[in-house]
Amino acid sequence: MAEAHWHDLGPVDALASRPLQQISVGRTRIALSWAGGEFAAISGACNHVGGPLGDGALDGDYVVCPWHHWKYHRKTGQGEPGYEQEAVPRYETRIEDGHLWIDLESGTKRQRIPHDPHPLARPVVRAPGGIRVVGLSTTAMDPAFPRFSTSEHLLTTALGFAEQWGAETQLFKLADLRFRHCEGYYSKSAHACTWPCSITQMDPDDQLDRVYEALVHWADVVLLATPIRWGVASSLYFKLAERLNCVQNQTTIRNKVLIRNKVASFIVTGGQDNVQGVVGQLLTFFGELGFLFPQFPFIAHSRGWSAEDMENNMSEVRTSRELAEGAEQLMNRALCLARDLIANQPAPDSVARGGRKAHHLS
Repeated sequence: MAEAHWHDLGPVDALASRPLQQISVGRTRIALSWAGGEFAAISGACNHVGGPLGDGALDGDYVVCPWHHWKYHRKTGQGEPGYEQEAVPRYETRIEDGHLWIDLESGTKRQRIPHDPHPLARPVVRAPGGIRVVGLSTTAMDPAFPRFSTSEHLLTTALGFAEQWGAETQLFKLADLRFRHCEGYYSKSAHACTWPCSITQMDPDDQLDRVYEALVHWADVVLLATPIRWGVASSLYFKLAERLNCVQNQTTIRNKVLIRNKVASFIVTGGQDNVQGVVGQLLTFFGELGFLFPQFPFIAHSRGWSAEDMENNMSEVRTSRELAEGAEQLMNRALCLARDLIANQPAPDSVARGGRKAHHLS
């Protein structure tokens, strides 16, 4: 074939053995499909965040991106119904001597519908004002018949102290929020895990957006309370932590640190033991998010492995002045550190970009 802009993709029989595949021709990625006895070729890069369309799946005549499920017609490159103005380039193909050829110069123009950025995607700039505290309760609860939660009780005690101190407070009870589990976008590709979270961007009913807003854009102090469940933090905590991976992943893959000069502390209670193990995980994870810790960053209460009389555990925490004072002192340490961090915070232009793994990044 004489024309230099036509490229041999390979034998037709081999290419027709797969309904969809990702092929590279030089630096150009192609999503090649075979259906109804006909080849079709469109760009292999999704308009959204560049997902590999050819590694996705066919839904009728539409190629579905494996990262975030955007769809493009396999022949025209146009988006699915309702999004026809979105389009990826399509390419002409032809068969000659048992081989499939593609004309890269025939590629149509990529078209994108203008999208306003998600509100969470704005630059992280601390607004003027006093210290702001977010409380996170991770106790699972029956909303129709709520019970007494020892960890949440101490959390509200600490938040009350913060308000007397002059701080603004917000309390989030994760049991009251509807939010999906992390669905493993990072496992598909590091760059498939986005900020804001892919789920938050795609699901308007996912309510974790308010927690992201509070932790990244609003709070100076975060106080998380968890019960001990079989020697570890609550299942709701781990559900939250998995969704917060999108914050930490921005540091590792983009050198974009979202959490700066923020303080985290913890309250851990339970009828079972292993306080140090629970707190160790909390400290590690929140440290990786970018939070700082005051001296003695947690308080805890446990009556040990053999204490099965949980009703006594609840009454003990409810009436303990020592634990209430401990929660107040913990909050005081966090507030004092936050005050010092805010007072010594450098101007935005002088903040270094470096983060975890920064030596690998330019």
